[in-house]
Amino acid sequence: MKARAFVTAVALAAAVAASSASAEAVAAADAPVTWSVAPASADGPDGRSWVELELDPGQSVTEHLAVRNLGESAATFALSAADGYFTATGRFSMLQSGQESVDAGTWIAIDEAVTVEPGGIAIVPFTITAPDNATPGHHAAGVAAAITTSGTTEDGATVGVESRVGFRVITQVTGELAPAMALSAVTAEYTPSWNLFTPGEVSIQYTAANVGNTQLSFGETVNGTTTPRGDLFPGEQRDIVVESVSTWPLGLVSIDVRVDGVVPSDESLEVAAVTQTIVVWAVPWLHLAVLAMLAIAVIASILARRRSAARIELLLEQARAEGRQQAGVTG
Repeated sequence: MKARAFVTAVALAAAVAASSASAEAVAAADAPVTWSVAPASADGPDGRSWVELELDPGQSVTEHLAVRNLGESAATFALSAADGYFTATGRFSMLQSGQESVDAGTWIAIDEAVTVEPGGIAIVPFTITAPDNATPGHHAAGVAAAITTSGTTEDGATVGVESRVGFRVITQVTGELAPAMALSAVTAEYTPSWNLFTPGEVSIQYTAANVGNTQLSFGETVNGTTTPRGDLFPGEQRDIVVESVSTWPLGLVSIDVRVDGVVPSDESLEVAAVTQTIVVWAVPWLHLAVLAMLAIAVIASILARRRSAARIELLLEQARAEGRQQAGVTG
């Protein structure tokens, strides 16, 4: 699984841009503050991208984070922990300030703030305690260091911008792991091509849900093409739009959508694939219209030939009658 730290910004007007491992906040009249946050041991950063640990219910463990001040002046950073989640685009994030955590974000105890000198680094311990009634499986949280800056909008209002840099903390509570995927709301729609010699397209949408108790990486297979879709924590779901499938208009068309999952922390765990067959009408309207036009043209041609033949026969009969009449007069 690809390592990725996260940066979030909460603002009434705008967010502060930041890299995936550090952020820069600029106050209206202050020098920029740039900082980074990483997992650490008591001695300093230890090279991890995030923290993963296994705890029994009721067990506690102490971890550390390193806050590095890359700016030119001392800065005080607010420290926080909150429930973690994957966004609709598959990126990890944590609940914003003001949103109440209900799971692993409440298991973390950390100092409220830390002051770091320019060019310095602070090692801050934090404690994760699994509740006595914690359920088995994966529980996601994040820890972050933040700075709040202020600015002014076009209409003169003062707004606050909170910039956070942090990393995920994944706690696996001991007990039976039961990974499982679910597939629902599978829909399909056929769009014909306006070119007789090219196929139309079937657009497919579905909802994937993690109904087990482990983190899952998942993706779907349609018509032999497999597309990875990122990760889901237990209880999360994601709406997916599948790349259109080229399909000839052959009436009723059936397409299999298969969703597979894997547990990133233990790929030996079996995750049952889920498959749903969707049936869609791929009516060849353009082809039928062309055939109808050809049929009309053929029928019109036949009728025209018959009318022409009838006219010719009538003219011949008139000519023969005139001939007979002239012959009688002459005789």
